[in-house]
Amino acid sequence: MTVPDSSSGTPDPGPVRIDGPWTHRHVAANGARFHIAELGDGPLVLLLHGFPQFWWTWRHQMTALADAGFRAVAMDLRGVGGSDRTPRGYDPANLALDITGVVRSLGEPDAALVGHDLGGYLAWTAAVMRPKLVRRLVVSSMPHPRRWRSAMLSDPAQTRAGSYVWGFQRPWLPERRLAADDAAHVGQLIRDWSGARVPDDATIDVYRRAMTIPSTAHCSIEPYRWMVRSLARPDGLQFNRRMKRPVRVPTLHLHGSADPVMRTRSAAGSGEYVEAPYRWRLFDGLGHFPHEEDPLAFSSELVNWLKDPEPDR
Repeated sequence: MTVPDSSSGTPDPGPVRIDGPWTHRHVAANGARFHIAELGDGPLVLLLHGFPQFWWTWRHQMTALADAGFRAVAMDLRGVGGSDRTPRGYDPANLALDITGVVRSLGEPDAALVGHDLGGYLAWTAAVMRPKLVRRLVVSSMPHPRRWRSAMLSDPAQTRAGSYVWGFQRPWLPERRLAADDAAHVGQLIRDWSGARVPDDATIDVYRRAMTIPSTAHCSIEPYRWMVRSLARPDGLQFNRRMKRPVRVPTLHLHGSADPVMRTRSAAGSGEYVEAPYRWRLFDGLGHFPHEEDPLAFSSELVNWLKDPEPDR
């Protein structure tokens, strides 16, 4: 369902409507509207970005997927890029319903979900909550939510590596820091979290500009606030119990061996929550953004697995 481009909750799309072979539009889902970029025809592959990025992080994979015969759609998550900034709705259950709602709005019976970082967390969640709408699952740089919770609470090394998440719990200061000096901190985070292949300054400047759109910094942080503040609350405990349900779709799990914020040890045990073909792939020397640090290797792994009729091999 396409909706008009005028809404008080949606920002000026200029910084995020980047030209390319794709087309841009908005779709309505779950009480909000979401900016998407789409390219190609065929089975739907829905791409979900992480922090501190937006849909454009998937530009290399979009062209690779379209060339391979897929309909590649990269969406901006709620509160980011060209999507609506809403006053609430940043818990993972609601954000996952955003994703599955977009699948329905695109007129497709299901999708292969590809998620990085926070997008990966939400992809795990959507596969549990709405399994009929998820054909296959690909997660990069993010363990299963129950593994994430366990590692952050019980593994001192992961607790230190994820210190930025604890820092986000302070009121107002984190978003002010993110947006200050034309979002210079965003550039620093991307450089620090990358492995041997750091994105160039021009690429980082794109993410800095997107973060300076009003309310983006605040909305980007809200999901992480929920993750921590709900750890002992009824809603968080209920979500954790809900995520005990196994993932029952073929799953590809990708990770950079040099990821400084999400340790390999934290992510590697996620297969215990998958009752379906599960494939683990570690990219040697890559950091938290393997799809940008080595887009050719990442895209090749992704496309080959999506096209494999027997993903359990």
